[in-house]
Amino acid sequence: MTENSQQPQSAPTTELPTQYTPAEVEGELYERWVERGYFEADAKSDKPPFTVVIPPPNVTGSLHLGHAFEHTLIDALTRRKRMQGFETLWQPGMDHAGIATQNVVERELAKEGKSRHDLGREAFVERVWQWKDESGGQIAGQMRRLGDGVAWDRDRFTMDEGLSRAVQTVFKKMYDDGLIYRAERIINWCPRCLTAISDIEVDYQDDDGELVSMKYGDGEETIVVATTRAETMLGDTAVAVHPDDERYAHLIGKRIKLPLTDRSIPVVADTHVDPEFGTGAVKVTPAHDPNDFAIGERHDLESIEVLDERGIITAHGPFQGLDRFEARSAIVAALRAEGRIVAEKRPYVHSVGHCSRCKTTLEPRLSLQWWVKVEPLAKAAGDAVRDGRVNIHPADLTQRYFDWVDNLNDWCISRQLWWGHRIPVWHGPNGETVCVGPDEQPPTGEGWSQDTDVLDTWFSSGLWPFSTMGWPERTDDLAKFYPNSVLVTGYDLIFFWVARMMMFGLYAMDGEVPFRTIAFHGMVRDEHGKKMSKSFGNAVNPLDWMDKYGSDALRFTLARGANPGTDVPIGEDWVQGSRNFANKIWNATRFALMNGATVEGPLPDASKMSSTDRWILSRLNSVVAEVDAYYEDYQFAKLSDALFHFAWDEVFDWYVELSKTTFQAGGEAAEVSKRVLGEVLDVTLRLLHPVVPFVTETLWTTLTGGESVVIAEWPSDSGFRDADAEREIETVQSVVTEVRRFRADQGLQPGQRVPARLTLTGSALAAHEAAVRQLLRLQPEGEGFSATATLPVAGVEVALDLSGVIDFAAERKRLAKDLAAAEKEKAQANAKLGNEAFLAKAPDHVVDKIRGRLAKADEDIARIQAQLEKLPPA
Repeated sequence: MTENSQQPQSAPTTELPTQYTPAEVEGELYERWVERGYFEADAKSDKPPFTVVIPPPNVTGSLHLGHAFEHTLIDALTRRKRMQGFETLWQPGMDHAGIATQNVVERELAKEGKSRHDLGREAFVERVWQWKDESGGQIAGQMRRLGDGVAWDRDRFTMDEGLSRAVQTVFKKMYDDGLIYRAERIINWCPRCLTAISDIEVDYQDDDGELVSMKYGDGEETIVVATTRAETMLGDTAVAVHPDDERYAHLIGKRIKLPLTDRSIPVVADTHVDPEFGTGAVKVTPAHDPNDFAIGERHDLESIEVLDERGIITAHGPFQGLDRFEARSAIVAALRAEGRIVAEKRPYVHSVGHCSRCKTTLEPRLSLQWWVKVEPLAKAAGDAVRDGRVNIHPADLTQRYFDWVDNLNDWCISRQLWWGHRIPVWHGPNGETVCVGPDEQPPTGEGWSQDTDVLDTWFSSGLWPFSTMGWPERTDDLAKFYPNSVLVTGYDLIFFWVARMMMFGLYAMDGEVPFRTIAFHGMVRDEHGKKMSKSFGNAVNPLDWMDKYGSDALRFTLARGANPGTDVPIGEDWVQGSRNFANKIWNATRFALMNGATVEGPLPDASKMSSTDRWILSRLNSVVAEVDAYYEDYQFAKLSDALFHFAWDEVFDWYVELSKTTFQAGGEAAEVSKRVLGEVLDVTLRLLHPVVPFVTETLWTTLTGGESVVIAEWPSDSGFRDADAEREIETVQSVVTEVRRFRADQGLQPGQRVPARLTLTGSALAAHEAAVRQLLRLQPEGEGFSATATLPVAGVEVALDLSGVIDFAAERKRLAKDLAAAEKEKAQANAKLGNEAFLAKAPDHVVDKIRGRLAKADEDIARIQAQLEKLPPA
């Protein structure tokens, strides 16, 4: 049998309020857990470690449903491992969120009529730190509301002193190893944020634009090109055609006039050009397009920048000073006036990159930036999964991971911001470059200055699994808790975060992986499966639902929808249903305590138990094993569903109900059942605790008198099974369920009592007659009993006397009317399905609907006929 994890520290009380009010207990319970240090982790402990790092939320953020979902899953894992005896560390912290945080503070300054340049770099960074201390990090308080069991004394921030030291150390090592370099390349540039952003931070969306075809050159030496960005033609330095395209063979190597300028440009042959697309000729603007930049390098073309950092035209002439979109219209108008516009298509829907932070249309731009050479790092990250050192769950997302790491381009890591980790490189007066480590002195003297750029936020968050443990020092924490046991994160972060942690971890930690398992979850969506967004009007503040229904209700709803790697729909009705489950747990436990359920003393021997007692203990151990298996496979939805049905259906609706007659009768059998019920509740509450921690804490401590279920022992499967008892109770359930269904079909009220005769002689069910009668509201036969309905169920005969309860004539008339309606529906459906002309014209969904109506009519006819047969003859 499963055994109690803690001896009661004090005599348990059976007193519970009549109603569970989450708001009155959750905050107090959480603070008690924190004060008692339940969530802290000791690196010197001899317990086996279990480590999870929190995906660090942005310091600018607040708790949204995605956070609540992810945190619920991680909290469930860590609470279970803590109960299993692991030294469990859930590492908390926040990300400095470079662009997002700088934008917030710049908006605050704008309200004062100032910009960051008015303050200067040093004062502006001080202002951001001030904002962070006063307004940032509200999510930490919301995490406490949710019940996150994180080690708060280890809370880290990606720009605190220790993590900054880790960042500088990695940068210096990678620079010295030739993995970080500086080069001029095309990058994604945000004219609003005034910084480069990485490829993965680009949001692509279909925009209405224009496709303009324009004629370059004159006379026989003309060529037509098409573009959606006419303003960049001012920076064209060539036209490219495919070398095998006979249409342009006579132009290759010649120079043609570039309209609206005083320049001529060459026609070059390049295999990149698709002769089947458009006119087969493309304009080449190396400074403002990544493909054109590559063509320019191959043909040694000049790169002419014609747009500045704010998207303003810099080229001399009538368009200088115009915004890029204003210039687009003006240039097309000027070309039209010269007769050079061949065709115009508006609207022309095409995919356009936008800044993921501010939604501004991005501009490809030639820029001098810092880069990480990712090829060797990405290969190591791929190999670690291929050779089994890291497992991805669910397995079908492994290919998506490979698709990413196997095709990574070099990573632009510099940002033109002031808030962030400043690049530790100093530039000298004569072009010297010195990279400085954390314990090294930067060069001094006239003309030396530190690089003005900061690092991409994902650079520092990529070090998170080991920088939070005190690296580069070889700390006790690092020895104990690295590598992490599992990473729990959304599949959308494969590119942003997971691959970067893999690359950095393997590089900095001498080939040791950052985590053993990556468990991907999906995204939270609304109840209709639509993405949640403020713009869609379907975004939900999880605090509102927690205020209304309690944190446990939200957590259980999220966990019950968490199938690995798939999106999770959620609606308020479901949270309300989970609140009802919490109330059910509360009320059932309260009833059990009032009826003497206890955990005191050992469990009685199985020989002294009733079959009902043995059945529930057998089922309990099966559920323990089932839940354990689901946890190991990260099947949160399945384990939550298994616990829901076991607790509600088997424990509360069956075991408690079947035991009521035993409790009422008293004696030794009642004492045995009270101890069994106490055991079942103890184990069930411990099984439920990781997902619904608050209500289970209150109930478990009341039931057992133990200190806290947080530190209680996780239940184990004792191996006890009783197949005979399970079959016996399944038969009882079949009888009760079938008779209940018959009663409902006959229109009887649930509490309406009916005389009945149960033929149980020689059946194992004879011991359950009193319970069956109580559950079904069946009176003894009595004088004048007349069996008007007889139900043979599972080898048992139940005879009911409905003569004083039902007007059989009226009931027969009602059923006959329902049968006629069902038969008419069947005839109409068959007529349509037998009409070949109708089937030839009707859409598939219409035909399917009619087939569904036919199937439903057949079911109704069978059901009504069965009911009629059960009525006594007229």
